[in-house]
Amino acid sequence: MIGRLKGEIIYKKPPQILIDVNGVGYEVEAPMTTFYELPEAGQNAILLTHMIVREDAQLLYGFATDGEREMFRHLIKINGVGPKLALTILSGISSAELARCVSDHDVISLVKLPGVGKKTAERLIIELADKLKLFPQIEKAPPDQSGGATIARVNPLLEAESALISLGYKAQEASRMIKAIDSKGLSSEQVIRLALQSSVSGK
Repeated sequence: MIGRLKGEIIYKKPPQILIDVNGVGYEVEAPMTTFYELPEAGQNAILLTHMIVREDAQLLYGFATDGEREMFRHLIKINGVGPKLALTILSGISSAELARCVSDHDVISLVKLPGVGKKTAERLIIELADKLKLFPQIEKAPPDQSGGATIARVNPLLEAESALISLGYKAQEASRMIKAIDSKGLSSEQVIRLALQSSVSGK
């Protein structure tokens, strides 16, 4: 199983990353929390990975921290939460806020995430309650993760809208979320971050 990748980022198109490791390109899907920590294309980065092998595919999911990966692994063990929904949850809410929702039995905040209904939110709270001790380490980044300046991309709003749709939002909703924020001069990842924050906070 592939547990870690270190190499050059070829492209970043949320939720997908292509990373070159010694001449081999690995396609990885990652939550937005990981995208926020990654440098720009052309720079080196480290991804901790979780591999899922199916009859029709071998899928890699990447994370900036070990705690984030552990959270993903706990989420996909919950009935009704597959990898796509787990990425959506980790993209729309921080690990610390998810821990707070679980601790406070805050169903209202969880159901604001796309694909999370009341029953799923209640199931998340029940099944994650005994794993709160793992959450603090989620915020810690690996020591040799590369940094990089954020730069504007071509059509960042279209890229952001496409990413939100990939994360489970309907096209009209994704468009509304982007129009509701001041996106001038922002990269696609910054637009996504603000749109997700506004959606969860209800602003």
